[in-house]
Amino acid sequence: MEAGESKSVIFIAFACNLAIAVAKFLAAAWTLSSAMLSEAIHSLVDTSNQLLLLLGIRRANLPPDAQHPFGHGKEIYFWSFIVAMVLFSLGAGVAIYEGFEKVLHPQPLQNVSVIYAVLAVAMLLEGYSTVQAVGEFNRRRRSTGQGFITALRASKDPTLFAIVLEDLAAMTGLTIALLGTLAADLGGYDWADGVASILIGCVLAFVAIFMSSEIRSLIVGEAASRAVQMGLRDIIDAETGADKPIRKINEIRTMHLGPQDILVTASVDFDNWVSARTVEDVTARLQTAIKSRYPEVHNLFIEVQSEQAFEANRNTPHVQVVGSGAH
Repeated sequence: MEAGESKSVIFIAFACNLAIAVAKFLAAAWTLSSAMLSEAIHSLVDTSNQLLLLLGIRRANLPPDAQHPFGHGKEIYFWSFIVAMVLFSLGAGVAIYEGFEKVLHPQPLQNVSVIYAVLAVAMLLEGYSTVQAVGEFNRRRRSTGQGFITALRASKDPTLFAIVLEDLAAMTGLTIALLGTLAADLGGYDWADGVASILIGCVLAFVAIFMSSEIRSLIVGEAASRAVQMGLRDIIDAETGADKPIRKINEIRTMHLGPQDILVTASVDFDNWVSARTVEDVTARLQTAIKSRYPEVHNLFIEVQSEQAFEANRNTPHVQVVGSGAH
């Protein structure tokens, strides 16, 4: 369900940005506004980015194969990283370059009323897209009790937080463009239009750097949320202790292979009296309980290992003896 909701947010952003980009390019050509040209490029980049995110979602849903036995979930992280690079190189780079050109060679704006009209329409459309994206993001983060910035950094769904950041950057850029236009139009500061373009480029660069940093961490491999890790431990703890088959939990490791795809490995030390049949029954119960509570756990492996063997091998690569296989 969450993937579908992210996709609907992307479609809304795509439609709004496409309409805005066309209007901005026409206005930039008519008025010779550098800030408007930067905003037009920004909207065009955002439009192409939404197509890349949709491609990432489609690729991430491909089934596992011989070459990718854990599926293609990380495709969404790769394409989101490409989005950040496009935003930085095309969006920020062109806006800053165009701004410096206008500061060095200022020209008065023409047909300023067109700029105001386009900015007003763009703010309405971007505002609607932003409300939808932020609303969906807030709905998800409230279930975790996290603050906005903390939730952004903890989010495993780059398709959603990329749209949220792009929309917020777009609203900020439109505000800067409006202020630059007012300064050039009412104040007579022709260079203010170029300064506005440079500031818009800086906003896009900041967003791109933040996005690339967060997505890099997801590509490398981030653990599941603390709540999920604690829940997994609680489930295994139910089979652990005196008169229980598991003597001790050595370790639980998790990694996101996609926004809704978690890999879990657990090393547990069974009591010496436990039979092979009991080990099979316990691991089967754990697999059923974990996947029932956390359906996003698509791959679960339980390693039967004594505490002494675990301590001896914990810092060295080793082949695991698996008690419970993948879903």
